[in-house]
Amino acid sequence: MNILLRAGRLAFTLWLVTTAVFFAMRISSDPTQYLVAPGANEQLRAEVANRLGLTHSSLYQYIQYLKHVALGDFGVSYFSGRPVAEVFLERLPTTLLLTVPSLIVAILIGVPVGIVCAVNHNGVIDRALLLVSFLSQATPAFVLGIGLILLFCLWLNILPSGGVAGPASLILPVLTLGTAIAASVARLTRNSMLEILRMPFMEFARSKGLPRATVILKHGLRNALIPIVTIIGLQLGGLIGGAVVVETVFAWPGAGSLLVDAVIRGDYPLLQFGILLVATTITMANMLVDESYRLLDPRIATGRKR
Repeated sequence: MNILLRAGRLAFTLWLVTTAVFFAMRISSDPTQYLVAPGANEQLRAEVANRLGLTHSSLYQYIQYLKHVALGDFGVSYFSGRPVAEVFLERLPTTLLLTVPSLIVAILIGVPVGIVCAVNHNGVIDRALLLVSFLSQATPAFVLGIGLILLFCLWLNILPSGGVAGPASLILPVLTLGTAIAASVARLTRNSMLEILRMPFMEFARSKGLPRATVILKHGLRNALIPIVTIIGLQLGGLIGGAVVVETVFAWPGAGSLLVDAVIRGDYPLLQFGILLVATTITMANMLVDESYRLLDPRIATGRKR
């Protein structure tokens, strides 16, 4: 029953997202402006709109779209003439090449920084690292990306400014995307560890004469993992959406920049499929995070109180 309920929530969420994107696109853009040469007469534009099925009412188009999606047909891109799933999935590996290392870097930086801050609570190290994390999280990705390009590409001339030109071209995009995630992970790790470090069982572990590292990592971090896993799972689900800005700044030919092009040109089928895939990834990540709680803390599965 629990699985059916979650599946129903997933389907309802995806339906809401699909509906919102479908009608928002038809209100805000007109693909015939880009499909027809500038200065073309209205008759030609009307013919193109009729060929794409855009002359029908939005409600009729919506019903037809849902029918096709139910059959696994997500449509054809207005501009490439190819199935949108094929177009999008071609770009997805390039986006994963960017997002997966970014998440790994964020975890490798964020978790240790959060632990150090918690252990040195209210000390100079804690305040300094907190200030850095606040600044990192508050800085927009495009501002950080442009700043890194100015520093490492224009002034120092040691890294490429964009594109996929080898491993070196990954460094700046990964730093840009991973920094904001690392800041969130660090702050949540710190708060979670602070709560655990004040628990009576931590005092008992210290009184047994266990090494400090063992007390902090084995007893402290293990019990603080649930909030940390939660933020990592949420970031994992939204990585494709978060990569949009970074891919645009660094001319990275991934799925994020493809979505930007679809928005600008009004490629309805491509954008609808991309947003649907992003929404599916986020909701599935949330479900996996919920299930991971049972592995991290068996008391959740049995319903026992902490």
